[in-house]
Amino acid sequence: MMFLMLLQSTAPAAAQALQEADLPSLPVAAAVTDGGLDYLQLVLHASLPVQAVLLLLVMASLASWTIIFRKHRVLTAAMDGADDFEERFWSGGELATLFQDVSGGERRPNGLAAIFEAGFREFARLRQKRGVDSRTQMEGAQRAMRASLAREVDALDRNLELLANVGSISPYVGLFGTVWGIMISFHGLATMKEATIASVAPGISEALIATAMGLFAAIPAVWAYNRFATKVDRINVRYEAFAEEFSSILQRQSPQDEY
Repeated sequence: MMFLMLLQSTAPAAAQALQEADLPSLPVAAAVTDGGLDYLQLVLHASLPVQAVLLLLVMASLASWTIIFRKHRVLTAAMDGADDFEERFWSGGELATLFQDVSGGERRPNGLAAIFEAGFREFARLRQKRGVDSRTQMEGAQRAMRASLAREVDALDRNLELLANVGSISPYVGLFGTVWGIMISFHGLATMKEATIASVAPGISEALIATAMGLFAAIPAVWAYNRFATKVDRINVRYEAFAEEFSSILQRQSPQDEY
């Protein structure tokens, strides 16, 4: 209670002292409003290097969110496509009929369908040649499937490195803007007759916005990268398992079946 009475009695004197002091009023008036901090004004009145850092971080955040939404659609479509193709593949139909359905479409097959199409096409091509034994046929089909698998996984993995870069670099870029802004704020204290928290707070606040923006750009990028990388690994394992199973089927049918 005594502390509150003392604070109330000294508040008018402190306010009058601040008005009489020769302090720059632009940052305070621009950054502080009746409702609190005006973040837009903090950014607009920040130094040019801090504004450049903020612009860079905003662009990085927009790019990462664009990749996040696109990659989510691509990986979801890859999982759904794998489920659909495996259901058709294990339904007991003829491999030649399934090959015609996959390769006869207007769009290029992808995912498991592309791996199946590449392996079966190479197997059938070598089977039609004279003097090619079953071992060579199997090796050719396996090479074709491995090449197709690598292309499919590379397509799923594309742009993930950008998410990793945004997640790892953005905090340091924001920290650079913060250090620069604080350096400018403390440099301005040398020209003041009397330094107070009110005169330094706006400059430090605008500098700390750079750190906050760096974390805003980095956290979703790191989360999305870890999640998508795990999904790509799972899809890769699924593709490899299918290639091995399909190789076993071709090897069992190779000595006796004609395609």
